[in-house]
Amino acid sequence: MVKDTNELHEKALALLNQRGVQLADIAELVMFLQQSYIDDLTYEVCLENVKAVLKKREVQNTILTGIQLDILAENKELMNPLLDIIVEDEGLYGIDEIMALSIVNVYGSIGFTNYGYIDKIKPGILKKLNSHNDNEVHTFLDDIVGAIAAAAASRLAHAHPTKSDITK
Repeated sequence: MVKDTNELHEKALALLNQRGVQLADIAELVMFLQQSYIDDLTYEVCLENVKAVLKKREVQNTILTGIQLDILAENKELMNPLLDIIVEDEGLYGIDEIMALSIVNVYGSIGFTNYGYIDKIKPGILKKLNSHNDNEVHTFLDDIVGAIAAAAASRLAHAHPTKSDITK
């Protein structure tokens, strides 16, 4: 049992790093999603929001679970047909997206549109994770990273409502 919440947080961060994902990569995705909507948005603010999302226990749990499944698939330690489905990242599988939605849900419905958009176009680190190079499996990780970025962008959007939101 995890006795210290910092232990879970640190393990989630370490796993992201081990799998080639830096917080800077996620902050760049947040900047991509929000720069058209928030005047004078800075990379530092994007990074701050990524860090806030990563403090949520449900986000940490999703990171640990998804990366573990990717590693098990990479090491061929899952049963078939599940192994082949995850290794190939089959389009109709969808469980990876469902896990990502648990992160997206943390900051409200705007996260769904942010996530859907970024998952479709796969900018930045998402393109690299989705490339299936070097026999690495990132079936869950690419969706998790996109969801973290979408949640951080949603957190930012809630902190900067538009004038139309204020007048309603």
